[in-house]
Amino acid sequence: MIARSFAARLAVCSFLAIPAATVTTAALSTAASAASEVKVVVNKQPITSYQIQQRAAFLKLRRMAGGNEAATDELIDEMLKRQEIARRRIAIPDAAVDEAFGNFAKSNKLTVAQLSQVLGQAGFSEKAFKDYIRVQMGWGQAVVANVRQRDRLSEQDVVQRMLSQGGQKPKTTEYTLQQVIFVVPNDKRGAQLDRRMAEANSLRQRFTSCPATYETAKGLRDVTVRDLGRVAEPELPPRWKKDIMESSRGRATKPQATERGVELIGICDTRTVSDDQTAAMVFQEKDLEAMGKKEPDKDFLAELKKKATIVRR
Repeated sequence: MIARSFAARLAVCSFLAIPAATVTTAALSTAASAASEVKVVVNKQPITSYQIQQRAAFLKLRRMAGGNEAATDELIDEMLKRQEIARRRIAIPDAAVDEAFGNFAKSNKLTVAQLSQVLGQAGFSEKAFKDYIRVQMGWGQAVVANVRQRDRLSEQDVVQRMLSQGGQKPKTTEYTLQQVIFVVPNDKRGAQLDRRMAEANSLRQRFTSCPATYETAKGLRDVTVRDLGRVAEPELPPRWKKDIMESSRGRATKPQATERGVELIGICDTRTVSDDQTAAMVFQEKDLEAMGKKEPDKDFLAELKKKATIVRR
């Protein structure tokens, strides 16, 4: 749950400053978009004057000062985050972004349509805001992945931690998992996604065991079944972690729309494990939980910025 909650904190914390009651009418003109020019290049990727104008409007809506200069700085940081997310091949599904957008509207006592109107009237847009949400969610996962990679505990560290806790090894649940993908081509998502979601839900209701899934899938078109092997609870992917932990052996998670189509995860088996590797994972998870209350993302972003080539024009 730690990676998921940490990513969620990063995703929503900067949104909460947006006053739902404040609506401006300074919509950006088509002429401004047409006259856009490159103002900054971050690792060979451009940031345009139009993007800066849009972000300045977004900052104003959030009651943040600084105008174009602050907007430029924020976009540079965001570009570095985008690049790191892409490098780590982190993908945030549209469904998760739409859910976050809807939750934000609800928290500000707005409908989704009203929030879109507020953004548009302010000179921003629903699409731009969803792109912003996607980056924040992906960045949260990138930060957690970086911490896991950088701060791996040595065998000696694990022993010392166990001794400090009375010598007992921590326990966790290990899941044997199966992935089922109902493939939907990108050019046919609009026409096929709902139907494939219904098929996935039907399979979920019939799911009893992982071996049986292969037989079921034989009668379905464009369905891929993959055995994922054993995965310990601390290493479950953030996208699926909550659903997997809330399911039980011989059950499957709720289907999700993903970049590949519609997917669900079958829980083939579960068992409790307690060994040195498990102890290291559990201790690191606790460290991440404590770190999540701080701001490790700032240090990571500073590292990326130090290595980056940033050209202002």
